[in-house]
Amino acid sequence: MKTEEVAHPDVKKIQDIIEDIKVAMVVTMEPNGDHRSRPMQTQLFDADGCLWFFTNEHSPKVEELQQHPNINVSYADRGSQTYVSITGTASVVTDRQKIEELWNPILKAWFPKGLEDPELALLKVDIKEAEYWDGNSSRMVQAYKIAKALATGDRYDQGDNKKVSL
Repeated sequence: MKTEEVAHPDVKKIQDIIEDIKVAMVVTMEPNGDHRSRPMQTQLFDADGCLWFFTNEHSPKVEELQQHPNINVSYADRGSQTYVSITGTASVVTDRQKIEELWNPILKAWFPKGLEDPELALLKVDIKEAEYWDGNSSRMVQAYKIAKALATGDRYDQGDNKKVSL
């Protein structure tokens, strides 16, 4: 995943967590109101606070986004106990220059025609709000904190948690 430097420390924290996880679950709303999730690999978290993904311009998710552009994007790494949940507004971008800028040859596995594919597009998510949880400790320390909470009746300290508006 490519990243561009962001100035705000809380946004940088979110960017750092996402960079390590890479694959997100992107949640859209179907016409009947049901939510649908699918894994997508993040291509860029840019300096403006936008996420970028490759997609097919006429995929079902694009049709869903035309009716309901508000989406959720979530990242989870159980091993490090780091999580991010993002709400934002999605749009489809067909700018060939941006597509070429973000293109990686490994993407041919999903888009066999490569950059020549007329359906190749980008899904841009303008982040409105994000919340992160960062365990900040090894599994051994986490196990100790859980055992301590159970023994003392205190609440488990899962690390840093913050909601950030962009």
